[in-house]
Amino acid sequence: MLTYIFGHTNPDSDSIVGSLSLSYLKNKLGEDCVATRQGDISAETQFILDKFGGTLPELKTSVAGEKVFLIDFSDKAQAPKDIMEATILGIVDHHKLGDLTTDTPLECWIRPIGCSNTIVYEMFQSYNIDIPKDLAGMMMMAILSDTVIFKSPTCTKVDTKAVKELAKIAEVEDYKALAMEMFIVKSATDGASARSLNTRDYKAFDMNGKKVGINQLEMIDISALDDRVDEIYADMQSMKEQEGLHTMLVLLTDIMKEGSLLLCVSDDISKVESAFKCKLENNRVWLAGVLSRKKQVVPFLQPLF
Repeated sequence: MLTYIFGHTNPDSDSIVGSLSLSYLKNKLGEDCVATRQGDISAETQFILDKFGGTLPELKTSVAGEKVFLIDFSDKAQAPKDIMEATILGIVDHHKLGDLTTDTPLECWIRPIGCSNTIVYEMFQSYNIDIPKDLAGMMMMAILSDTVIFKSPTCTKVDTKAVKELAKIAEVEDYKALAMEMFIVKSATDGASARSLNTRDYKAFDMNGKKVGINQLEMIDISALDDRVDEIYADMQSMKEQEGLHTMLVLLTDIMKEGSLLLCVSDDISKVESAFKCKLENNRVWLAGVLSRKKQVVPFLQPLF
């Protein structure tokens, strides 16, 4: 029986490449696995696949009765709706431990580092299995994306070491220049609707029974969206009602200025102000140094619920 490997809804590059890298490893170990995805991929992920000849994982949104292995998440809100009807064999992740539970023991590789693909890299080393050149390139790019080219506070020495080793395998000399090309693609917003921007890297969280949605747009220069902030905010209000959210946040992250403009719609804005020790003006505030949702946003917001 096949085991389906996939990342969270609204998959990012770590989720997509992670499903490819982990399924390759598992198949080498004699397990019958297939890489899948829960949603459409981003332009950044397409850039990575095109650059290294990667194959897009098949779309699979229902898993009832199936065996599954999760990568890059462990929150029920980010899983297929019928996830509790599947058998979860394992999890590879670098986020907080979510609310998914299992009836049987499972394999877990969870570490507080910058990227799930770094963990998969360590798994390859642990099992002494070689990584193909094309896969090494994709894994390298996923790590550079998740760590914002090593600028994110989630980045560790393990991540930087993994990138350097993967770059050698992929025969990429200037990986930082290639990463900047990737972020230029990631920063493109021309022709994108407000809703597509608000869901580009959107994740939902259950915070003590309250649904909180957080989207992050990582860009080389967020000033490109200066004339669209009000449009983005108006769509956030609509999305909050449609999704039944208590709070919706959008982080417009400027990787060069190393900070984020936070936009907020909430039933209780004081929770957000308390979390970040700030005062929102016109429902927005600049958060200097904030680059990571998983380390600098969720851990401060969740306790207030």
